[in-house]
Amino acid sequence: MTQTIASTSDYAARIAKVRAAMVSKQVDAALLSVGHDLPYLSGYFAMPLERLTMLVIPQSGEVTMVVPRLEVARVTPQPGVFSITAWGETENPVAIVAKLLGGAKSIAVGDQMWARFLVELLPLVPGANFVRAVDVVGALRMSKDASEIAALVTAGAAADRVATQLHSGLIPLIGRTEAQVSADISARLIAEGHDVVNFAIVAAGENAASPHHHAGSRVITKNEIVLCDFGGTMNGYCSDITRCVFTGKPAADVAAAYEVLFASQAAGVAAGVVGAACQDVDSASRRVIEAAGFGEYFVHRTGHGIGMEAHEEPYMVSGNTLPIAAGHAFSVEPGIYIAGKWGMRLEDIVVATHAGPVSMNAVNHALVTVEA
Repeated sequence: MTQTIASTSDYAARIAKVRAAMVSKQVDAALLSVGHDLPYLSGYFAMPLERLTMLVIPQSGEVTMVVPRLEVARVTPQPGVFSITAWGETENPVAIVAKLLGGAKSIAVGDQMWARFLVELLPLVPGANFVRAVDVVGALRMSKDASEIAALVTAGAAADRVATQLHSGLIPLIGRTEAQVSADISARLIAEGHDVVNFAIVAAGENAASPHHHAGSRVITKNEIVLCDFGGTMNGYCSDITRCVFTGKPAADVAAAYEVLFASQAAGVAAGVVGAACQDVDSASRRVIEAAGFGEYFVHRTGHGIGMEAHEEPYMVSGNTLPIAAGHAFSVEPGIYIAGKWGMRLEDIVVATHAGPVSMNAVNHALVTVEA
């Protein structure tokens, strides 16, 4: 499958930036196999097969896509970006990669590269030192370009449409199991244009106190909170949104806690300005919750980066002093979880711009009452 968002010139520019980072990091070559670095730089999503696919990027010279011959038809050529070397069933693709390395001594490998291929490569490049490719690609993938932001906007709008259906009662809740509602939400994500559903968490009542609850046989009843966290991939980029609804009139403690959550999430979004540290987003959201006495019930980081992967750098967490840059895309999703009673989370995807943080999700942020 070829990722269609970027143009050939985009891929060429990204390769050039990777090479500049390689020079800075004193890396002679980068090897990118399965994972999202490969499509980011070439447009090609390799199938996770036992047959090796590898993008070989030397610090200078020709970039080569080593790909199984039977997969060549799936690769869209990008003239001037990379050439294609197809290997047959009786050939050793690792040996082909080793030859293309041309004596490189510092080699960056992608995090998702299968260990078997690295083990087979080691004796073919004696004396080489291996580092993580995230050191030369990661910073580039964090800062989204205009085409990537446009893709995130489109995916976010599609997720918003499903969330609006939830709020309006078009997705029946009462009397259905969490799993049935999860399947319904998943189908609606596809209907709204997503290619793949990455997750559809549906957690009712006490189950909502588990942040990553797996939707199961629990039947949703009247007068309880229902947490719905869902997202998918659309044209290569991800959506992710969380909204809570209440099947009746919210209990006083739930309503009061949600007001705190609402303020916390807004504070986190406002803190996501260019130049602030990533941890500032976390601390801004956390301060509101702690001041209201719910600090011990906020048990996870405030956010994660998003792009071609649902979770990627940068992370909005205490201790991450990385400055937020224009083009950084990340979630802001504080939560309050009372074990055995209820839980709640409110999440938007935000892109940092020089004009301030811009949310990819505009659907109602209130705790909406539904009777369905």
